[in-house]
Amino acid sequence: MSGDPRHILANSPMNALQITAVAICIILNALDGFDVLAISFASPGIVEEWNINRAQLGIVLSMELFGMAGGSILLGGIADKVGRRPTIIACLLVMSLGMYLASVVTSLTTLSVVRLFTGVGIGGMLAAINAMAAEYSNARFRNLAVILMATGYPLGAVVGGSVASLLLISFDWRAVFLFGAIVTGSFLLLVWFLLPESIEYLAEKRPAGALERINATLKRMGHQTVEALPSVVVSVRHKGIGKLFSPALLSITVLLTLAYFAHIMTFYYIIKWIPKIVVDMGYAASAAGGVLVWANVGGATGCVILSLLTRYFDLRRLIIVILLLATVMVIVFGLGQSELSQLATVAAVAGFFTNSAVVGLYALFAQCFPTEVRASGTGFAIGVGRGGAALGPIVAGFLFAGGHGLITVSIFMSLGSLIAAFCLMKLRYGQSV
Repeated sequence: MSGDPRHILANSPMNALQITAVAICIILNALDGFDVLAISFASPGIVEEWNINRAQLGIVLSMELFGMAGGSILLGGIADKVGRRPTIIACLLVMSLGMYLASVVTSLTTLSVVRLFTGVGIGGMLAAINAMAAEYSNARFRNLAVILMATGYPLGAVVGGSVASLLLISFDWRAVFLFGAIVTGSFLLLVWFLLPESIEYLAEKRPAGALERINATLKRMGHQTVEALPSVVVSVRHKGIGKLFSPALLSITVLLTLAYFAHIMTFYYIIKWIPKIVVDMGYAASAAGGVLVWANVGGATGCVILSLLTRYFDLRRLIIVILLLATVMVIVFGLGQSELSQLATVAAVAGFFTNSAVVGLYALFAQCFPTEVRASGTGFAIGVGRGGAALGPIVAGFLFAGGHGLITVSIFMSLGSLIAAFCLMKLRYGQSV
């Protein structure tokens, strides 16, 4: 049978292999979620053991975010050149090794370097699986697939955080990283045997043996094979990452990157500083981890609800409303609460809106960037945006160290979500390629 395999996938019902591929992407993002937040769960123990101040802690909390910035840009481009699958496998190796090394370091400097290294793998992973989830879904469920993929992040933080809180009762902070290393490494086999390369990538990039690999995957899906690769416009194929700055995509690239940069500052302020804020209120490190878990429960719930709402509302406008509500809830978080249960509730609601906005932006990335630069575009937006992620904990740390209270810091950090909403208001929806 002749035909375009991309059209076959886009117009056919989701089958078991496609659902499995999306599910694996969700699990891989869950690993990202735990690996990123491992340092947050460990931070009270690190402060106690090495006697560091808030400004120093803010820097170490941000190191993997700097690595994620570089990894997203560099490995996002590589995923568009060599494939989504090999990039994912390489990222798992980097993440597993980095988590193990974090469990054996003996100084703050070494830990910072190791977290920087780990972040490279985490950043590249997110760019690759965002593209993979989009490309394994059919047209009807593409937005839903990407949002569900992004839901893995808070789910990983919830499950991993619950385990981390239990580990911290009996062990020191190093056990959190060792647990992460073991779990991350175990998923290499899952990807190796159950996640074939994206058909859309193979059809677009045409590596050696592309037709045979496409047909092998089509057979596994129960579809008929194709006789030849579909035609591709040569001029588009050779533009690479430069296409992101072409007239057709320039405004989309700039506005989405700025929106992600600004909002992720707000998001990581909440996520990174919750444990230390709770400990400063006089509670144990295990209790602080519990509050962070509730923030991610709210985030996961927000992702699920967002995935349902996208079936009925315009995605861009929906995200704008969520960003405005996130701004309000971060300020409410800054008001402080007299009881731990109240703080956990406020953190959960703040997590609901801040995390929903993040995953909504991922869906816009998959929607706005075409196949040949989807991982590159996603990686660029996430990579540059991770600069905001890295700045969030650092700026907050120096504001705290400068004597500013929780409410002042929270009002300042909430502005990121407000700026992101303004960027999306300027985005011309329907301009996607």
